[in-house]
Amino acid sequence: MHLSPDEIVFWQHGVFKLNATLLFTWAIMLALALGAKLGTRRLVADLQCSRWQNALEIIVLGISRQIETIGLPHPEKYRSFLGTLFLFVAACALCTVLPGYEPPTSSLSTTTALALCVFAAVPFFAIREEGVLRYLKTFVEPTPILLPFNVISELSRTLALAVRLFGNMMSGAMILAILISITPFLFPIVMTVLGLLTGLVQAYIFAILAAVYIAAATRARHGSAPATTRLDHG
Repeated sequence: MHLSPDEIVFWQHGVFKLNATLLFTWAIMLALALGAKLGTRRLVADLQCSRWQNALEIIVLGISRQIETIGLPHPEKYRSFLGTLFLFVAACALCTVLPGYEPPTSSLSTTTALALCVFAAVPFFAIREEGVLRYLKTFVEPTPILLPFNVISELSRTLALAVRLFGNMMSGAMILAILISITPFLFPIVMTVLGLLTGLVQAYIFAILAAVYIAAATRARHGSAPATTRLDHG
């Protein structure tokens, strides 16, 4: 049993090595990009369209409404980023049914990279909406005394995002591996289905938290604050 896919090394030359984390991460990204290309190549603007296009439109509208509910009034600005986060984490979880597969999200390096994407996206969207000065001003509101606390909050919630996702995904993979080795065949199947559901929930939570953090950073322009504060680490 491996505690992390980082321990599974397929190729190494000096300091360079190809482990399971890198291999499966790039495989999932390639599969998602290929699937997006193939799935959207025959979209039409007519009233009559295929069932596949109807399903895609329902999913996109659902994501947009969820983003808008969180407090971002123009979801099309954030949909590509938040939707990609959700799809990647969900795909990492759903592929656990494949033999020999190790979810990249069971590695702290992957979850840290995802958390850093959110960390970079928050000021990016906030500056695009409000400008640099208005965004920086939020760190000293309502009083400059809170500046170090707001900075610590930005850093600690990034760490919390990475550790939360890593812990949940790694523990699920380990529990499943243990059950497969000591229990009959039927029970691990049930746990696998439960693990898939848990992975989807984790993907949803991760994307929602990212949206909440972005909404909190852009609250000044929209005139209302979402249900979170800088000191709330989720």
